[in-house]
Parts: sequence; C-alpha cells; structure tokens
Amino acid sequence: MSRVTSTSAPRLPRVRASELVGRGWLNTGGKDVTLADLRGKVVVLDFWTFCCINCLHVLDELREIEERHRDVLVIVGVHSPKFVHEADPVALAAAVERYEVHHPVLDDPDLVTWQAFTARAWPTLVVIDPEGYVVAQMAGEGHAHAVETLVNELVAEHEAKGTLHRGDGPYVAPTPQPTTLRFPAKAVELPGGSFLVADAGHHALTEVAADGETLVRRIGSGERGLVDGGPDVARFSEPNGLCLVPDELRERLGYDVLVADTVNHALRGVRLADGHVTTVAGTGEQYMVGAVDNVTPLDGGTAHPVEGGVGDRWPARQVKLSSPWDVVWSPQLAAFVVAMAGNHTLWTFDAEQGSVTHLAGTMNEGLVDGGPEQSWFAQPSGLSVDAAGQVWLADAETSALRRLDPADAHVHSVAGTGLFDFGHRDGAAEQALFQHPLGVAALPDGSVLVADTYNGALRRWVPGQDGGTVSTLATDLAEPSGLVLPAGDPDHVLVVESAAHRLTRIALPAGAGTQVDGGAHRTQRPVTEIGTDVALEVVFHPAAGQKLDDRWGPSTSLQVSATPPGLLLDGAGDDVALTRTLRLDPSVGEGVLHVTARAASCDADPAIEHPACHLAAQDWGVPVRVVEGADATLVLPLHG
Repeated sequence: MSRVTSTSAPRLPRVRASELVGRGWLNTGGKDVTLADLRGKVVVLDFWTFCCINCLHVLDELREIEERHRDVLVIVGVHSPKFVHEADPVALAAAVERYEVHHPVLDDPDLVTWQAFTARAWPTLVVIDPEGYVVAQMAGEGHAHAVETLVNELVAEHEAKGTLHRGDGPYVAPTPQPTTLRFPAKAVELPGGSFLVADAGHHALTEVAADGETLVRRIGSGERGLVDGGPDVARFSEPNGLCLVPDELRERLGYDVLVADTVNHALRGVRLADGHVTTVAGTGEQYMVGAVDNVTPLDGGTAHPVEGGVGDRWPARQVKLSSPWDVVWSPQLAAFVVAMAGNHTLWTFDAEQGSVTHLAGTMNEGLVDGGPEQSWFAQPSGLSVDAAGQVWLADAETSALRRLDPADAHVHSVAGTGLFDFGHRDGAAEQALFQHPLGVAALPDGSVLVADTYNGALRRWVPGQDGGTVSTLATDLAEPSGLVLPAGDPDHVLVVESAAHRLTRIALPAGAGTQVDGGAHRTQRPVTEIGTDVALEVVFHPAAGQKLDDRWGPSTSLQVSATPPGLLLDGAGDDVALTRTLRLDPSVGEGVLHVTARAASCDADPAIEHPACHLAAQDWGVPVRVVEGADATLVLPLHG
C-alpha cells in the first residue's frame, strides 16, 4: 500500500483560488465572470479539451450533480486546448453546444488558468469553497461520488457559517438554430438509396433522401437516454458509428443496422421496417479498467479476471462497454469490429452468439504497433474494411492512420507518430501528418480516404513503395467526421460535415490530389523541470465515508513509461504502490513521462452489507526536462 494514500480525506492548506483568466467566456450571455462573482457558491473548475474522451466522460459524470445542486454549485469549464483547431473560438463554441455543456466555459487557449492551478492532465477538477479557497484537486475519471460528497460537506459547513448563498449562477443558455441535422457524426447508405445519419446532436437517427438533405424520418424521441422501443419512444445518447447488418443475418437477428451509441456505452440494433430499436450489447454503464464489478469473462478468461485481456469473451448484454465510436462488419472475422474509443481498444461483437471479445489493444493510450497484446491505440474513432479484409482505422488522439490484419490482429501504422505530434502535411506517408481524424473509407483501388477532422480536410493515402503517399482532396470542410461511398457512384464520396450540420458530396479526382504542407505542430504544455533522481508521488485520499478497497486484491496500481523510452533509466513498469523512484538520463534530456494510476475505494461503514465501489483513474503525459539541481519530487494528484 502506498504511503501517500490515506483512509481519511484531509483538506489542503487554505490557499486562495487564482483568478479566472482567459480569452473570453461562453454560456454567460456575453459577460465575464470573476471569482468574486462566485463567492457564496461551491465552485468546481473542470479543466477539459473537447478532443479528449476522458473529458467527455467527466462531463457526463457531472451532469446529474450539476442538476441536483444548481442553486449552490457552479461548475466552470476551463477549456485548455490540446490541438490547434481546439484553440479556434468558433470550434470551441460549437463543441460547447455539441456536448450540451450547461455551465459557463472559460476559453483558456494560452493555458494561463491551467498553469495558475498547476493542472497537468486532461481532465482535472479543482473544488473551491464558498469563501474562495481551494479545497481539493482531482485528475482523471471516476470522481463523481467524491465530488458529490465534498459538495454536500461544503454546503452544510457554509450554510451553518452563513457564507453560502443560494440562487441562480452565471449560466445563460444559448439559443440553438433549428436544423434538419445537428452535429451529425456518421452515416450509412440504405438499400433504397437514402442515407441513415447518426444525428448525435439530436440524440437520434435521421433518415434523409438520396439528395442528402430532405428529411424522411427520425428514429428516436430526441431526448438523451437509453430506452428501447419504437421510433417515437426509443432514446439514444450521442450516437456515432453505423453499420449495415449483412443480408444473410438480418432476418435471424431481427435488425438491419448496428449503432454505436457512444455516450450510452452500448450497441443498438435498428429494424428499418418500423424503426424499432433494441439494445444488443452493453449495460448502459461505462467499463472502467480494473473496476471490481466488471463481469468475469466467459470460459475462465485470462490471468486478469477483472480487467480482462485480448481474446477474452463476455456475454454482450452483461458487460460494460466504453464509448464505442464506430462499428464495421468484418467477413474474415465473421463479426462486427467495434472501435472502443473510451478504453483505447478494438473489440468484436458476435451478434448470433450474443458475445463481445477483446480483439486488440492493451487499454494503454498511445501509438504502439505489433500483436494484439502489445498494440496501443488512442481513441480509435473510425473504421473501414478494404477488399482484402484489412480493417483500417482513424486513431484520433495519435492523429494516425492505422490498419489491423484480421488474420492475426497485428496492428500497423501507416501515418502518424504519437499523442503529441500533428499537423497538415502531405507526401510520403512516413512523414505525413493529420490532426485528430475521425473517419476512414477504403476505396476499391486499395487507397484509403481519411476524414481529417481538425484540419477540415479530406485526405487520401495511396499505397506504394516506402509506405505510400498522402495527398489532400478537399479543404475548408467543417469538422468532417464520417465518409460514405455511395453505391453506383464511384466518382464521389459523401462527407459528414459535423460542425456544418450537413452531408456534402465531393468528387474524387482521377489522379493524385494536391500536396499541402501546413507544417507540423506539437501539443504545447508547460514543461516541468526535474532532476535526474525523482520521487514520483501520486496522491489519493478516498472521499469522506470511504476507504481503500482491497477486498479483491491491491486497491491501487501505478504504471510508468516514457517517450522516448531511453529517458527512463530506472522506474519504468507496473507496481501496486503509488510512489516510485525514477532515474532519468540527462543525456536524453527531455521527453514525456507517461503515468497511469488507479485507486479503488468503497464504503467504510462495516454495517453496510454491499458497499458501493468507486474507481478513480487517470493517464498523465507530463512533458519534462532534466535539469541539474531541479526539483527532485513530482507530485500528481489523483484525488487530494
């Protein structure tokens, strides 16, 4: 057990919160907000960036808390961008609307407030009491219970002191303009020539005519939720991927389209004849790596019965999923392949057997090729199968185009270098750069189209010597996120322009596209100067009324690695304790420390027969520079 964990939840020293400084505010009716304006309220700062799946998970974790405590709690989203596109104020405004952020958002493109509160990871939560003092900081997911507990404590304490002020906060709801589609994500062509669209902003599926515009019908009530039934009753929550069920399976399965219902962490089957929706995989809850209540795999599973591993198989309706983003049918695997963006893996869904199987990926976030047990992904978000059966994928957070060989589940990267490098650069694939692509489409000639989302471009990879080449076919698109190859029209592709709320038909040139060199970028975050010998401490304190949960083994885990790997001379690997001594190579000089920490807690009252379990988890990527005489301690707060 780590010496930096505790069964109590001590308060931090009373430190005044820094002022909220940025470029501007959203969801406030045009007004700036200061900490003085928030005095008397419990304030939670949510440091986020809209590309980050973990940040989107936290937005969903906070929704119910925000609604329950709206008269005493003000959540402030501090948007600190990772990608260049996310620093665009127009793109940020669209994302705030897209993800239904119902609280003020500070636009912090230069990471001024991020640095003032020493944030080191997306997402990070900072809790400020009604008198303006910081009382807690938490990184990662799984903190909903801790936040709610702390809010209740602070409300009781400050109501008794007379320093709590109930009433409305500074949030002012924007007025969206009605459109046929609202932030569409993906689309698929139906047998009659119309298109079924994952209409994420409407929490529905919308069928439009062959012109891509005329409304035919909606499937789903338009209310966020997980409800099966007819088209006016069923509910979705930000659906994304769509896949036609093979003809030979439709009658046996009873549905025609499989839907990746992302925020519901579920797969849904849709019968086109009457629009009836059925949940076919997932429980509606998010799969958290290492959670003790994860379902044991069928057939005994691997050596990790809680987390599972590659090859493990679960009953589809009993296992939790994690933000499935896209689905595609693989004839070679005789199953649907699922891009599980939330835990950076690929799974398969056997609809006839009613089971899901972990296909590839360690659940670590990054870009590592190799066998299914060694490969790392980072929010796989788009899938397509080519004529040879290869599964192509857009790996969003590594800005990479990758493929999986279904014969052995080996993963190969065609373009892209890692989590922190991106850009718009054509030419040889080995040096080509994308920016957070969300969609792919394999063409019959062996080339692959890429919806290069944050570059607003349609790109194409063409195979050839030395890895092939990349070119640009179209630019000035509004966050293209999905691609459809219309049957009988090989000269065009239908692009889902998510931020423009439309489908756009684009001609495919007969020859190569244009060559663009928009330069290379690297995620800009403050670099931490550290010495060669460093004491790493991950701080975790269970919420009040909770204790560390070691009923099924160690309650904590810590994994450390580095980019480049040679930066770490000692201290890499997995262990239980949340402290670690690291030794860095001064000849390498700088890089990124990758730290993954998890901590399980449960109700401390022995009288509770079935204590509630909670898992906090975070992946940090900390840019560091080795400097003689610099700080010998690196402290990362998981919950402190």
